[in-house]
Amino acid sequence: MATAKKSNTQASTAVVFRDTLYTSRVLILPDARSLLVSRGQVTAQADDAIALAYLQEHPQLKPQE
Repeated sequence: MATAKKSNTQASTAVVFRDTLYTSRVLILPDARSLLVSRGQVTAQADDAIALAYLQEHPQLKPQE
């Protein structure tokens, strides 16, 4: 059975943040969307201004290097 692989273009458009407090939780954005923290990480698309602003301002989330 074949598996789908992400292209380098898709992978480079995601921004990953590390959750310094929880390994699993749901974050609710101001526009009522949710982001899932899994294994201590949460991902947002690079062009999602609302999600990026929320993640950057959150005191318990740090950009992954």
